[in-house]
Amino acid sequence: MSRLHAVCPLCQTTNAIDPARLHHNPVCAKCQASLLPAQPIELTDHTFDRYIHRSTLPVVVDFWASWCGPCKMMAPVFARAAATLHGQILLAKINTETCPATAGRLTIQSIPTLILFRQGVEKARTAGAMQEAQLVAWVRSQL
Repeated sequence: MSRLHAVCPLCQTTNAIDPARLHHNPVCAKCQASLLPAQPIELTDHTFDRYIHRSTLPVVVDFWASWCGPCKMMAPVFARAAATLHGQILLAKINTETCPATAGRLTIQSIPTLILFRQGVEKARTAGAMQEAQLVAWVRSQL
């Protein structure tokens, strides 16, 4: 099987990963940070494109805002799902208040909105809060 690629959530370096080592917590060759963290990473307008386009693993992004009640309810659910799906998919969050360019470009009209990307291409989208089992089932149904 060919090598996978993951962007380091800390230094933004693209790293090659042996697929057989996905569950061995691969680290960045440059800064030694975990390439597959068991919690969602925070993206910005500046880091979004690089992370989404250069990662060969699917990436689910939660678009949220601090004033949104369902988003606050969804945050711990999304974090638990990241741990459950660790090594299979990357989970990230982007604050639509501080990152309006990305939210606008992707026409985020309601929050929370979850988008699954594969190598930079949107493959699935859903809006609204959900429970962990629903979220994990939705992600797995898209893989």
